[in-house]
Amino acid sequence: IKRLIKSKVPKHKILYLNFEDERINLAQSELDYILQAYSELYPTIKLEECYFFFDEIQNIKGWEKFIRRLYDTISTNIFISGSNAKLLSTEIATELRGRTITYTVYPLSFKEFLIFHKTDTDYYSSENKSKIIALSKKFLLYGGFPALIHQDEQIKIKILQDYFNTIIYKDLIDRYEISKSNIIKFYFKKIISNVTKPLSINKIYNDLKSQGYKIGNNILYQYLDYLQNVFAAVLVKKYEFSMIKQDKSEKKSYLIDNGFLTAIDYSFSSNYGKLLENMIALELIKAGFTVYYYKDRKECDFIIENRYHEKTAIQVSYDLSDDDTLKRELSGLEAACNYLKLKKGFIVSFEQEKKLLFKGIEVEIIPAYKFLLDKCGNNSEFI
Repeated sequence: IKRLIKSKVPKHKILYLNFEDERINLAQSELDYILQAYSELYPTIKLEECYFFFDEIQNIKGWEKFIRRLYDTISTNIFISGSNAKLLSTEIATELRGRTITYTVYPLSFKEFLIFHKTDTDYYSSENKSKIIALSKKFLLYGGFPALIHQDEQIKIKILQDYFNTIIYKDLIDRYEISKSNIIKFYFKKIISNVTKPLSINKIYNDLKSQGYKIGNNILYQYLDYLQNVFAAVLVKKYEFSMIKQDKSEKKSYLIDNGFLTAIDYSFSSNYGKLLENMIALELIKAGFTVYYYKDRKECDFIIENRYHEKTAIQVSYDLSDDDTLKRELSGLEAACNYLKLKKGFIVSFEQEKKLLFKGIEVEIIPAYKFLLDKCGNNSEFI
């Protein structure tokens, strides 16, 4: 809306309605009153020139028919939004029969996080660099949900735990009519504890079985789909040249926001390595890259692919001061680069920075804040 106003679209040609407002209590048959009232307010207006913004539209039962009619007969300038629990993007596309372009809005990226903190992204100033590094630590621990930005630590944890419970009870249990809530909670917490590792459904199945839970293996795969559908977790495939092998490979799971890791499993609050890997995975996804992991005899955290199908290998390690850690990361990176015939790779640390040559591979060790600001902004030009 701000962009439209800036481009000189008159305000009276922009209609915004938030259906969370309890005063807008309309039935499907009454939705046309919106257009009638708008035309009465501005009798000379041409509705086809107007822009319509409907927020939380899922609160109106049968909204789909109204939107389809508005799109087909009056205006194609329609923007709708709604919460995951009742309005998934796949369902919007089905209900509106191909009349949609869908955008996924993630928690804040690091660059957006700095903007919310009124902090310049220029890290060449030593004073500003210190602020950026301090904020990158906060982002690492508490993630990017906007409502948390100016809260103190205890309130942040409480809000994140409430978000987690909302996902469990509203987005998953209510939506998918899951009768065994204790199983989905156990399952989700297992996925959290295994973040950054290849996910074995069979192992989780055996864990559930040992706890006395009775559930089929296929149901657990279905639950994994549900967790992705409601944006609780994202799965990363193992990179293979064969698409069939990729699909059959064990997936790595990452949570949609680092704050969940800190709030739900307290052991993560000091496990900076896993927090950093989860953060980097999500920032790469937000930036539009296709993300994989590499594993053969050695492992590399990420292989990413841009829109031109160009690939880059990336390792993530919070601290590289230990020689054995550095050797392990370099060895995994070298294996992935050789597999893909790449001459350059990256290792993301929290603060360390260096360039070196390892067995013919040019390696750039880059601090997380620089990586997030410089490398995750444009997925067509990574290197």
